[in-house]
Amino acid sequence: MRFRGCGTRDYIHKAAEASLKRLRTDWIDVYYMHEPDPDTPIDVTLAALDELITEGKVRYAAASNFSAAQIAGAVAAAKRIGVTGFVAAQEEYRLTERRIEREVLPTLDRNDLGLVPFFPLGGGALTGKYRRDEPMPEGARLTEVEVRGQNRFLDPHWDTIEALRAFAEKRKHTILELAFSWLAQRPRVATIIAGATKPEQIEANARAVSWKLTASEVAEVDRIALSPAASP
Repeated sequence: MRFRGCGTRDYIHKAAEASLKRLRTDWIDVYYMHEPDPDTPIDVTLAALDELITEGKVRYAAASNFSAAQIAGAVAAAKRIGVTGFVAAQEEYRLTERRIEREVLPTLDRNDLGLVPFFPLGGGALTGKYRRDEPMPEGARLTEVEVRGQNRFLDPHWDTIEALRAFAEKRKHTILELAFSWLAQRPRVATIIAGATKPEQIEANARAVSWKLTASEVAEVDRIALSPAASP
């Protein structure tokens, strides 16, 4: 566990003050607990976050990388001690990574919490820049990983990636546009965390969600993504 002690009152207050200073702002829109702290009761963590909200230094608190049971436990704890609880959960989720659909998404539904997906493009696997049986592009994010033979984003999903690309291109779109549009239309998704190294990539990511998939298109995309080749 990389973040032991991150749920204590002292740590939370110091981390928030440090972030406010770095960001040169008076408040933080969403304070994420990046991982659960196994050494600190969730009641203590939520009470500390509630203090920051009361002080106006934080507007909302959210979880990240919490299991379904941990999310449910945090919701119950917030009600029990009478504090503002988490409003959302940040989890890995995309067309080729659907494991949170088993337990986490139903938990978010039951408790009316938002979802903030990270790795929406699988480290670049769903950008369209990688092609099976073609040389890896120089300087690209996954190229070095591929050379080491440890690419969890590409290796298990090549058949699915190619099928999704064909689906998008048949409709005059890119697989990147498909990846973002599909996520944006998921009921619980509040926003999407998308990395970029160039201004034009930010613009492309923002434009991507303009594609509104029909119900039949969503069903076809899910059929492709949930095929045996796509299973983790």
